Amino acid sequence: MFSSLRCCFSGSTGTLELRNAHRLSPTVLKEKTFSGFPLTVFHPSAGEICAFKIHGQELPFEAVVLNKTSGEGRLRAKSPIDCEFQKEYTFIIQAYDCGAGPHETAWKKSHKAVVHIQVKDVNEFAPTFKEPAYKTVVTEGKIYDSILQVEAVDEDCSPQYSQICNYEIVTTDVPFAIDRNGNIRNTEKLSYDKQHQYEILVTAYDCGQKPAAQDTLVQVDVKPVCKPGWQDWTKRIEYQPGSGSMPLFPSIRLETCDGAVSSLQIVAELQTNYIGKGCDRETYSEKSLQKLCGASSGIIDLLPSPSAATNWTAGLRVDSSEMIFKFDGRQGAKIPDGIVPKNLTDQFTITMWMKHGPSPGVRAEKETILCNSDKTEMNRHHYALYVHNCRLVFLLRKDFDQADTFRPAEFHWKLDQICDKEWHYYVINVEFPVVTLYMDGATYEPYLVTNDWPIHPSHIAMQLTVGACWQGGEVTKPRFTQFFHGSLASLTIRPGKMESQKVISCLQACKEGLDINSLESLGQGIKYHFNPSQSVLVMEGEDIGNINRALQKVSYINSRQFPTAGVRRLKVSSKVQCFGEDVCISIPEVDAYVMVLQAIEPQITLQGTDHFWRPAAQFESARGVTLFPDLKIVSTFARTEAPRDMKTTAPKSEVLEEMLHNLDFCDILVIGGDLDPRQECLELNHSELHQRHLDATNSTAGYSIYGVGSMSRYEQVLHHIRYRNWHPASLEARRFRIKCSELNGRYTSNEFNLEVSVLHEDRVSDKEHVNHLIVQPPFLQSVHHPESRSSIQRSSVVPSIATVVIIISVCMLVFVVAMGVYRVRIAHQHFIQETEAAKESEMDWDDSALTITVNPMEKHAGPGHGEDETEGEEEEEAEEDMSSSSGSDDSEEEEEEEGTGRGRHGQSGARQAQLEWDDSTLPY
Repeated sequence: MFSSLRCCFSGSTGTLELRNAHRLSPTVLKEKTFSGFPLTVFHPSAGEICAFKIHGQELPFEAVVLNKTSGEGRLRAKSPIDCEFQKEYTFIIQAYDCGAGPHETAWKKSHKAVVHIQVKDVNEFAPTFKEPAYKTVVTEGKIYDSILQVEAVDEDCSPQYSQICNYEIVTTDVPFAIDRNGNIRNTEKLSYDKQHQYEILVTAYDCGQKPAAQDTLVQVDVKPVCKPGWQDWTKRIEYQPGSGSMPLFPSIRLETCDGAVSSLQIVAELQTNYIGKGCDRETYSEKSLQKLCGASSGIIDLLPSPSAATNWTAGLRVDSSEMIFKFDGRQGAKIPDGIVPKNLTDQFTITMWMKHGPSPGVRAEKETILCNSDKTEMNRHHYALYVHNCRLVFLLRKDFDQADTFRPAEFHWKLDQICDKEWHYYVINVEFPVVTLYMDGATYEPYLVTNDWPIHPSHIAMQLTVGACWQGGEVTKPRFTQFFHGSLASLTIRPGKMESQKVISCLQACKEGLDINSLESLGQGIKYHFNPSQSVLVMEGEDIGNINRALQKVSYINSRQFPTAGVRRLKVSSKVQCFGEDVCISIPEVDAYVMVLQAIEPQITLQGTDHFWRPAAQFESARGVTLFPDLKIVSTFARTEAPRDMKTTAPKSEVLEEMLHNLDFCDILVIGGDLDPRQECLELNHSELHQRHLDATNSTAGYSIYGVGSMSRYEQVLHHIRYRNWHPASLEARRFRIKCSELNGRYTSNEFNLEVSVLHEDRVSDKEHVNHLIVQPPFLQSVHHPESRSSIQRSSVVPSIATVVIIISVCMLVFVVAMGVYRVRIAHQHFIQETEAAKESEMDWDDSALTITVNPMEKHAGPGHGEDETEGEEEEEAEEDMSSSSGSDDSEEEEEEEGTGRGRHGQSGARQAQLEWDDSTLPY
C-alpha cells in the first residue's frame, strides 16, 4: 500500500510536503477486486487539502479526498483490473491544497510521488490442449520411452495458475502411462494380433489443480512387425456338400519384408488320414466298387458284410459305416469251403485296404492277413499273405503235380507305409513267377525273392483263413495262430485274372482332394505337381505375384453326394531361396482346416400296393404272379423354410423336397418261413439285371438285388420280380418284405410289406366278386341270410322290386282314387302273390309279358340304384386294371377274366331289365 502522505511547509514558500515522496513501496492488488487504499497529506500551516492528481494516460485509477482537514484520501480503480491484460502499473501522484483561492492554478502542490501497483492473479481459466486429438503409429513388440507428447496451455497470468503441473490418462486398463511433461509411453509390449488400435483420453491440470475443460483423444495404431509369411487367409474354411470345387485361399498373399527372393516352392497338403480309409471314399460294397471301376467279374469278397449267406465275418469287430474289420490279435475267420477255388491258377489278384502299426514285442511274430493251410494232420502253408517286422511277405507254394522244380515261393517288400498306422491300398498281381505289388497306385518290386520246393501231393483238405492262420497239425488241438494286429477292409481275391493299372487307380482313388481352378491362368512361370491321391500339391515359381495368384486358385473338392462330415487339416509350407545369401527368410507354415458340413440326409420311401388276390391258376402259370407292379421308390429331404412375413414370430416350416441318388441293394425277404424249393420260388429274368448293370442272389430266404444304380433302375427291376407256386392248393397267402439301402446301409428305406392271397377255384364259383367288393345299399345292410353269397345277391333284388312296386301302387292310387279302394286291394294282392311265387322258385319267373316303359318313380328310385350300380362297376374296373397291370399274360387268366366279365355284364343287364318294367297289365 501507499505510505501515508504528510504535507508540511518548508520556509515561506509554504511548500506542501509529501513524506516518503521518493517512491511509494509496491502494492499488490487482487485483480477485479481493487477498492482503493488510503492517502494522507500533511499541510504545514494546517490548511486544507483539496485534491490528488494522477499523472498518466488512460490509467484505471483515481484518487479522491476523504477529509480536507486531515489530508486523508483514497486511491481507487475506476474499472476492473485484469492481470491477463496488465500485470502491474507505475504512475506519479501529487497532492494540492486550497490556500490560494478557488482556481486550481493557484493551488500549492506537493512534490511527485511514484506509485507502483502489482495485480494479483485469480485462477479463472482452465487448461486447454493445443490439439483436439493426437495420433501416432508404433511398432509392436517394443517398449518406447515416449510415443508422443501432448501439450496444454492456461491463459491465467501468474506462474501459479498459468503453468501445467500434471497430465493424467483418464481411460482405464490401457498399457500406457504419461509424465508431468505430457510424454506418453507404453508400459508393456504391444501386439498387433491382440489389438490393432488403442484410443485413450488424456486430461491436464494447472498448478492450482484445475483440470482441463475438455479431455483430448490420443489414438495409437499398432503396426505389426514385418514378419515374412502368408497374409489374408482364414483358418476355418467351411465346405457345403454338393458345392463342387471351392477356393481355399482366395485372397492369400506372401509378405517377404522386401527380402530379395529368387525362387519359391509351395507344398499344400490336405491331411485326411483319419477319415475312413485314409480319405473320403465311396462306402459301397467292394463288389459294387469293383464294378463301378470296370473290374473283371469273378471277384470274391473275403470280408463281406455279415449276413445269412456270409456268416464267417459275424464274429469280427467291424465299423459298419466303412466295413472296416479290426483285428486285435485274438481273432480269425474261417472262409467256408467252396468260396475260393482250391488251387489258384498262375494268374490271380489279391486286393486289400490295411492299416498297421509296429508289431508288439521284441521278437515280432508273423501277422497273418490271409492264409491257406492244411486243415488237419499237417501244418503246411500253401499260400499266405502276412506282415513280419514291418515287411509285407507273400507266400506261394506250388504243388508237385504242377512243377517239380525249385521255384520262387516267398516275395518280400520293405516299405515304411506298412507300419505307419495309416490306411493304404495294396494290390498283389500274380503272374507266376512274377509278382507285383501296387501300393496306393504306385508299383513296387520285391526286394527279396526266396525259392522253395513244391509241396508234396496229399489228400488233406485245406482251410482258408483271414486274420490268423489255421494250425491243423503238430498241435494237440487245432487252433488259430500268427494273429494279425491292425485293420483290414475290402480283402478280395480274383482267380484267373490280373487287374489293370486303371482299375487299381480307380479303386484307391479318393473322392476328395485338392484341385486347381483355371489351370490356363497359372502362367508359364509356375510348375505344379499332384500326388496320385491329389492330397499333396507342389508348386514352384520365381515371381511372388504369380505364386500368390496360383495359390489363390487352389481349391478343395469332394465329389461324394453324402460326404463324411468333419475336419480336414490343411497345411501350406514354403521354401524360399534368396539372391546371393546363405541365410534366407523363413516362412511360417499355414495351419488351417476344412470343415465339411453335414450333408442333408435322405429319407428313402417305398410305396405301392400292399395286398392283393390272384387266382391259383396264375400262381401255377409259367410267369407266376408279379409281386410289385406299381412299386415306387422316392427319396426326400426336409428343407427348413423361413416365414415370408419376417415381422411375425411364426416358427419355421419344413418342406419336403425330392432328391435323386443311387441305391446299392434291395433285399426281398420271405416272411413266415423260407420258400420250399420243391413247390415255390422267386424269379427274375437275368436280362432285366444285365440291362441295368445290376446283380442278384436268390435263396429260399428271399431275393437280393445289388449294385450301384439309380432308384429308377431298381424300380424297373423290382417291377419284374415274380412269385411261382406249383401247388397253391394248400397255400392261403404269402408275405414279403422289401428294404433298400444307399451307401452300404448308411441310409436305409422303410420296410415295405406285401401280402399275396390265393383265390382258390372252389371259392371262385361261389363268390365271384371276392376281389371286387360291391357296396350294398344302405337300406339292405341289416338283412342277413344263411344262404351263400350268390343267393344273397339274388334275393337282394326282390326287396328292391317290392319297394318300387309299393311306391308305384301308392302313386297310382293318387291318380286313380276314383277307381275305388277295391281295385287297389286287388292289385296289391296280385303283387304279393307274384312276389311269394318268385321267392319259392328262386326268382325264376317269366317276364315275357312285361314291356319296357318309363318308370313313373324313376326320379325317386333311380338315383339310389344308379349309385350302387356305378359304385360296384367302378370297383370292378379298378380290380381289373390292377390285375392287368401285374404283367401276367397267361391265357387261362385272360379267359377267366373274360368269363368273369361276361358274368358281371349279364347280371347287370338282368338287374336293369328287372327294374324297368310295364305295369299296364296289372289289374286295378
